[in-house]
Amino acid sequence: MTEVSSLTGRLLVATPALADPNFDRAVVLLLDHDEEGSLGVVLNRPTPVGVSDILEAWADLAGEPGVVFQGGPVSLDSALGVAVIPGGMASGERAPLGWRRVHGAIGLVDLEAPPELLASALGSLRIFAGYAGWGPGQLEDELVEGAWYVVESEPGDVSSPAPERLWREVLRRQRNELAMVATYPDDPSLN
Repeated sequence: MTEVSSLTGRLLVATPALADPNFDRAVVLLLDHDEEGSLGVVLNRPTPVGVSDILEAWADLAGEPGVVFQGGPVSLDSALGVAVIPGGMASGERAPLGWRRVHGAIGLVDLEAPPELLASALGSLRIFAGYAGWGPGQLEDELVEGAWYVVESEPGDVSSPAPERLWREVLRRQRNELAMVATYPDDPSLN
């Protein structure tokens, strides 16, 4: 078996060639990636459902727009909280109770914990219904097929106030030919 280099904390940006409608122009934050598979959340799929409608206690901590995001096609009846700790944490500093670091200042929130435990530590919080998941080797196969671009994440990606523009914004900030992909038309047949 080949060793898998972890992509945890990085972004998967759907290529224009990706045909799966679940991931059309998707930006996925990988929360876990190892030889057993991968798990992430789609950062740019807001729903019309308010956080206050399903997790009222967390609504005041959720960033704008204060809605639940569709994290992916798997387990839509489950919720994941992803939050950023402003400024990260100094080395040796303990993570706040109820928050587990994924990468840098980005981490998962225990939505069973009382929100008061985290209120003073969190800079931004997003709630996701469902997630995107891949079995062992499945994501690697999709990468070889050219379905995804892999780029570095930034803490602000999690809480983008304009998620509908995130796909283009992430591509545009790349310092290589990927920046040009940001100009790819929504419907190339209209060119």
